[in-house]
Amino acid sequence: MRRSAALPATAADAAPRSAARSDAATLGRLLPYLWHYRWRVVAALAFVLAAKGANVGVPLLLKRIVDGLQIPPGSAQALLVVPVGLLVAYGTLRLATTVFTELRELVFAKATEGASRRISLEVFRHLHALSLRFHLERQTGGMTRDIERGTRAVHSLISYTLYSILPTLVEVALVLGILAWQFDARFALVTGVAVAVYIAFTVGVTEWRTKFRIQMNESDSAAHGRAIDALLNYETVKYFGNEAFEARRYDASLQALYRASLRSKSSLSLLNTGQQLVIVVALVAMLWLATAGVVAGTLTLGDLVMVNAYMIQLYIPLNFLGSVYREIKQSLTDLDKMFALLGRDCEVCDAPGAPALQVSEGRVRFDDVRFGYEPAREILHGVSFEIPPGATVAVVGASGAGKSTLARLLVRFYDVTGGRITIDGQDIRAVTQDSLRRAIGIVPQDTVLFNDTVEYNIAYGRPGATRAQVEAAARAAHIHDFVVSTPRGYDTMVGERGLKLSGGEKQRVAIARTLLKNPPILVFDEATSALDSANERAIQSEIRAAARGKTALVIAHRLSTVVDAHRIVVLHEGRVAETGTHDELLARGGRYAEMWRLQQAAADREAGG
Repeated sequence: MRRSAALPATAADAAPRSAARSDAATLGRLLPYLWHYRWRVVAALAFVLAAKGANVGVPLLLKRIVDGLQIPPGSAQALLVVPVGLLVAYGTLRLATTVFTELRELVFAKATEGASRRISLEVFRHLHALSLRFHLERQTGGMTRDIERGTRAVHSLISYTLYSILPTLVEVALVLGILAWQFDARFALVTGVAVAVYIAFTVGVTEWRTKFRIQMNESDSAAHGRAIDALLNYETVKYFGNEAFEARRYDASLQALYRASLRSKSSLSLLNTGQQLVIVVALVAMLWLATAGVVAGTLTLGDLVMVNAYMIQLYIPLNFLGSVYREIKQSLTDLDKMFALLGRDCEVCDAPGAPALQVSEGRVRFDDVRFGYEPAREILHGVSFEIPPGATVAVVGASGAGKSTLARLLVRFYDVTGGRITIDGQDIRAVTQDSLRRAIGIVPQDTVLFNDTVEYNIAYGRPGATRAQVEAAARAAHIHDFVVSTPRGYDTMVGERGLKLSGGEKQRVAIARTLLKNPPILVFDEATSALDSANERAIQSEIRAAARGKTALVIAHRLSTVVDAHRIVVLHEGRVAETGTHDELLARGGRYAEMWRLQQAAADREAGG
């Protein structure tokens, strides 16, 4: 039997198959996507049944042709008795089988591709709707394999379940009926028993070897995930000279995959051998009965040919049926993994009927905000402050004080566990996330760019922006001169995650992207942390110009970048330690003044050096 190709693996972090939905439930999830194309499904099924009917009629015509030729050789009537009509009918049935099969493919291609596209798009949208926590914990390699396998599984399940299993069962039923009608019940009994034993053996062994396939899939995902992780962190691997270490880790995963693959292949060989044994025994028994009938004169030579033709016709789909069942079981597993992604709950969801955010002034208020990434470890302890309309408020503090957490809460990557955040009096949990994020422009500390051109990455702030608008934003972010100095200018590819650009260049692209968006509320999370002093001073003036008339939250570690802020909030261990202007905080002589003194001393030492 033709062996099925190895299928892609499941994600290493996916739930065990025992915890997954049942196969019937998975098929139930698939059916609504096909219901949209129900008339195409019906038409395709009609063509399939017509093809099987034509195929079953071929041995009957073959019998009549053979029986019609039983005349003495060289007889003068030999040419007159050649069954020309039967030969034409035979060829017509053969052609009809192919024509109906191709019509099925033509009619149903739109349904298969359409259902696959709709499921893939729904998964893609759902993944973007999931919280940041999910994406921080996921394995990119394993998740993309889940989606890739699930998409292929849609094609397999639709093709195999609707247009292989059902037609094969119909063909078996027709053959059994014809054998019982044309001959005695022994022929139908042998064929029926063989089919039943074949199906029972195939189902039983396939269920038994499913665990080997799952182990192989998990090992494959682990190997794939480690390879992707090492390649994404290429520079770190090279910095520490750990190429051999990563190769050993990868080889350990490959060894596990090797062992699991051997068990899967061995069990497949057992299944193939058993299937062939059932078919061969049935074929021999049927031919023995037919041959004995011909010798006894109860059957004609055409009957023998017809029995042999029917057994061959059953042999091919039964072989295929065994392979199809294995593929269906694997496709159900793969599709279940993709549906599991759709089943992941959104940690941060829009409230039912939530309205869009209406920004009139742009007043932002953090009101007794409490939050922790883990329930047992709270990061923010009752933080309260306000950013008046058109004002710039800076939040400073030591690393780990919770500064960047405030930005993530403001754009609702997470929801507060206590208190609330409001914009113009509207609790951000009560409005749509889309309208909230359209009103906020953020320059993150760690800028990640798309593997596309400089122009694409800047224009991402306002899809559809013209080249002139992109260049204006680039000039404001002091990156235009650098871009035009490159051979391809704004068509320069930045590489995966922007690795072809320096840290400062990536940061300036991010600033240009946010300036192009031009939202009423701005958030700068260590926006100049990757820049040198000269560029930092230049961009600070542009940031101040961009923030003029807008509500701006500036998160900073270097205090020199926020001296002009309207108000400065000092965070310490998740609490507001003090607030005021730069001069007020220095005069107070508290934590801010101590941080300023230490940073100025460090700057003086650097200048002296």
